[in-house]
Amino acid sequence: MHGNALFAAADISASGLAAERMRLEVVANNIANAFSTRSPNGGPYRRQDVVFSSVLHNSVRGTGGRGGAAPTGGVQIAGVVEDMSELHRIYNPGHPDAGSDGYVDMPNVDLPVEMVNMMTASRAYEANLHAMQLFRQMTEQSYSIVRNQGG
Repeated sequence: MHGNALFAAADISASGLAAERMRLEVVANNIANAFSTRSPNGGPYRRQDVVFSSVLHNSVRGTGGRGGAAPTGGVQIAGVVEDMSELHRIYNPGHPDAGSDGYVDMPNVDLPVEMVNMMTASRAYEANLHAMQLFRQMTEQSYSIVRNQGG
């Protein structure tokens, strides 16, 4: 955070960019491990999900003529958690990780769900990037107006 109220909008968008980038990385990891029956923790890979939390700061002063502080903020990553939903079971007696009944515990990763998550994270990333670009354009126009009035 800049600590400057002028950059609050850019800070909010930047926090969204970082959060959505992390979400894209986790989704990519889920897709890469969709068929991993062995993980470092033992057993099949478990799908992961990113947990976001909102961040509020009282940094914009003097809004609305009240002299109070309007909250600004953004988003931060609260953590990455494992999805504890049921694992998928498939019958494949020839698989090295098959149990005595011939069934293999597979990761709880559903590729269509992960693709939707990737698309929504990508769109949210693009929206935050567009907001930052608009902020930059408005700032440049403001500086241009101030330069033209001063000269």
